[in-house]
Amino acid sequence: MDVRDAPANLFRAVNADARRWQILALGGLFLISVYTTDFGARPPHLIASFTGAMTAQIIGTFLTGSKFEWKSAAITSLSLSILMRAAAPWMWFAAGLIAIGAKFAIRYRGKHIFNPACIGIVSLCLLLGRDVWVSPGQWGQAPLFAAYAIGLAALVLSSARRLDIAFSFIGTFAAILIGRAIWLGDPISIPLHQLSSGTLLVFTFFMITDPRSTPNSRLGRIIFAASVAILAAWFIIGPNQRAAPLMALAALSFMTPVLDWLLPAGRFQWGNTNRSKEGRNHETQTPEIQAPGRGSNARPRLARP
Repeated sequence: MDVRDAPANLFRAVNADARRWQILALGGLFLISVYTTDFGARPPHLIASFTGAMTAQIIGTFLTGSKFEWKSAAITSLSLSILMRAAAPWMWFAAGLIAIGAKFAIRYRGKHIFNPACIGIVSLCLLLGRDVWVSPGQWGQAPLFAAYAIGLAALVLSSARRLDIAFSFIGTFAAILIGRAIWLGDPISIPLHQLSSGTLLVFTFFMITDPRSTPNSRLGRIIFAASVAILAAWFIIGPNQRAAPLMALAALSFMTPVLDWLLPAGRFQWGNTNRSKEGRNHETQTPEIQAPGRGSNARPRLARP
């Protein structure tokens, strides 16, 4: 093999599965958090969350007889270590365990309802109260700019291509916060500060854009993203909930199967099923392309759970 072909071959290998771009991008954001903040993500947090996520992945794979897959656990643990802060190391382990466990346990028509990292964090916030919280993620202007570039590049390059839901969410969310500031005569610096956080960035590019827990159709994704943005803005304006976007996403996750039924479309599949090593045994992959909906006579086939 010609050495000059190595970069192209490497790109094709990474581009074969959108999750590889997500892992690289989240790894970069993890390093930004580690090296730019005094109270940011730390390697022990990542190790604990990864251990919990992999434990759930191994158990779920054994119980369902599906093919073992590590990428989802890696993405979830990176997200947990970047976003979540806790009073004790075991809480990161518990978050990873709950996150991946919920992916196997809470499903509808072979598709998990909740984004794993989101439900892991929200569950512990509700169960443990002040012992678990979401990092505000104030990284500074230069690191934040670099982080947005990483997140945008990951979405553009990956086969998931969920820019529609990312822009719908952040556009609606920003419009509400800025519009409220103008209506009340507040300085624009207030909503700009609320929008300038690493936490919001990770949520926008790597959580609400998860193709396995969001609607299949473009119109459904836009409706879903706008709804999450409205509820998240209300959480900030009303009860002043710091984890507002995550709480809103968890609360409205039930909309995904409803919108898939009302607006049926082909279901996203990780990678190319003709070439994917995971094949059809991946625990969140389904063999059917046409999603069941109104007017469909085909009986839905459940994926291997």
